[in-house]
Amino acid sequence: MVVYLTTFVVFLLVIVAMAVGYIFQRKTVSGSCGGLDGIGIAKECDCPEPCDARKKREAREAKQAEWQKNQII
Repeated sequence: MVVYLTTFVVFLLVIVAMAVGYIFQRKTVSGSCGGLDGIGIAKECDCPEPCDARKKREAREAKQAEWQKNQII
């Protein structure tokens, strides 16, 4: 039980230290150093042509958006 409490206290201290550092630096939280774009991948699926399932999903979404647009008018 002592190990669990010690671990909890250590994690709590680290979180408090990070919060204090964030408050004093007044920086916004930023992402990683480029993510996938950093290794040359512009999007999740870097395929030249979308797969059939994606084409169907996009067609269904476009049809639904068109239907909703017609309902507003």
